[in-house]
Amino acid sequence: MRTLTRFCLLSAAAIALAFTQTACDNSSSGGGGSGGNTIKIGHLASLTGPEATFGQSCEKGIQIAKEEINKAGGILGKQVEIITVDDQSRNQEVNACMVKLTQKDQVCAVIGEIASSNTLAAAPEAQSSKVPLVTPGSTNPEVTKKGNYIFRICYTDDYQGRAIGSFAAKRLGLKRAVTVTDQSSAYSLNLSDEFKQTFEANGGKVVLDVSYKKTDNEYNAQINQALAEKPDVLVLTGYYTNVPNIIQTARKAGYDGVCVGGDGWDSDKLYQMGGKALDDCYFTNHYSPEDPDPRIQEFIKKFKAKHNDEVPDAMAVLGYDAAMVVFDAIKRAGSTEGPKIRDALAQTKDFKGVSGDITIDENRNAKDKKIMIVGVKDGKQYLKEPFKG
Repeated sequence: MRTLTRFCLLSAAAIALAFTQTACDNSSSGGGGSGGNTIKIGHLASLTGPEATFGQSCEKGIQIAKEEINKAGGILGKQVEIITVDDQSRNQEVNACMVKLTQKDQVCAVIGEIASSNTLAAAPEAQSSKVPLVTPGSTNPEVTKKGNYIFRICYTDDYQGRAIGSFAAKRLGLKRAVTVTDQSSAYSLNLSDEFKQTFEANGGKVVLDVSYKKTDNEYNAQINQALAEKPDVLVLTGYYTNVPNIIQTARKAGYDGVCVGGDGWDSDKLYQMGGKALDDCYFTNHYSPEDPDPRIQEFIKKFKAKHNDEVPDAMAVLGYDAAMVVFDAIKRAGSTEGPKIRDALAQTKDFKGVSGDITIDENRNAKDKKIMIVGVKDGKQYLKEPFKG
């Protein structure tokens, strides 16, 4: 069955179209019986805007999962339909998109968002509608604290921050850090704080924090401040949309030291924009294509066959895993009612995902997810080492 993927538009035509589609078996209060020929699941995504590769990659992973489950007979005797809405990488659009999914499209679960700030904005509608929201890649710990209908299948920033801080201090032997933080991003703010705690606990010192906003495109003032402190590591906790330009600015100013960051770096755009300036840079990630794990290599094979030999990034892997976890929960619930799916999600244990085994803990977070340190050389990433804790 052809996927009905639509953008979150506010036009009367789009709203009318939304009402013509077969509804998922739930009401806006999370209840519902059986009706229609499909099970409708939402995908809240940044398909356009600054962080578009996050949503686009996640969508590719979700679509592979959907095709696989439908080929295998679907769920509860019905085919799965994914309805994707575009929040345009704009936090202020998220609530309208969620309302469309939960109240107009009447999906029974939502996958998304990747950016933590956007998932935080989506949480109130998911909670009030009793429609489970499963984020593939939002790592800010506050996300799942917003209600018992909010889940994540990735690691959190407290763990990721420990990985970056420990790697910089213990493995690279670095001592003086400057954090470069996107003050408009919940993800970046929290990751900088987590890095500082671990780095300083391991003998390093964060000598300065400089900040920017993701809409900025010039960073000379911040870099001049940073380099005046003579750091041996710059810690860039923002997204790939800003990181390459910041690093290039630092290189042009004479900085030849190490740069480190988090999973928000992961995009082909990083290398296209950063080039050779990214040599001797490292970031944490949810997976590496160089990992010999058979599950990873099999997914890469499927993804490349579907997408012209393209190697999937971590957001594609996490999108696939999030979709499969949702499908599994609906099967175990035996229902498309929101509260029943919520209960099944909370009981997820040892689910065999591409990004690792997934067990949901009492706080609705994925427990003990593996984390990879990847390096960059000659415009490509390579597996430096797994983080050992």
